[in-house]
Amino acid sequence: MSTSDTRKFKLLLVGDSGTGKTTFIKRHTTGDFESAYNAMLFPQTHHLLLSTFCFGDIVFDVWDFPGQEQVIFNGLHEGFFVGGQCAIVLFDVNRRITYLSVPRWLRALRRVCPDIPVVVCANKVDVGVQERKVPQHSIDRRGRPNLPYHEISVKENRNLVEPLNDFARQLVGNASLNLYPPELVALYSVELGPLDPPEIPEDEDEL
Repeated sequence: MSTSDTRKFKLLLVGDSGTGKTTFIKRHTTGDFESAYNAMLFPQTHHLLLSTFCFGDIVFDVWDFPGQEQVIFNGLHEGFFVGGQCAIVLFDVNRRITYLSVPRWLRALRRVCPDIPVVVCANKVDVGVQERKVPQHSIDRRGRPNLPYHEISVKENRNLVEPLNDFARQLVGNASLNLYPPELVALYSVELGPLDPPEIPEDEDEL
C-alpha cells in the first residue's frame, strides 16, 4: 500500500432535525446504531478515517450541524460553513417536510461554499415502499440534475459509504477510487503484499 500523505477534507453534514445525521456519522465511526434523538444547539465535529488501496488514507472532518429551523436558517451557523470542502444534505423519507427543506439547505450552503461538491441523501429507506412519505418516483431532480443522490439506511448500514466515495473521487481526482475501513485495507495489504500501482516506463520501447 502506498505511504502517501493522508488527505483531509472538511465535510458539512446538514439537514432537518431527526433525519439521522448524528446516527450516520456514529455508524461510520463506532459501528453502532443509535435510534435515540438528542437535539443540539451547536455543531459537533467528528473525525472519520477511511483508507484506499494505493492512494493512502482519507480523513473527513465531519461537522454535524443542528437542524432546528430557528437555529440554522437565521444564519447563525453559516460562519461554521467557511472552509467546507464537501457537504451532505440528509432528509428522512418518512417525513416529507424534511425533503421540502432540502432546497433551503442547498441555498444556505451555496451562500458560503458556492463551488463545493454536494450530495443529497434520503435516509431510512429500510421502511416499506408503501410506508414511505417521499416515494422515490416523486423526488424532483429537475433543478439539480448533476447533484449526486443516494438512498441510504443508517439502520441497515446500507449505502453509507457511497456519498463519501463521491467526494473522494472528485476531491482526489480519481474516478475509480473506493473507500474502505482502515483495518480491511491493512488486512488485505498483509495478505496480498504491496498494492502500489505499477511504475510506467519512461521509454516507450519498454512497453
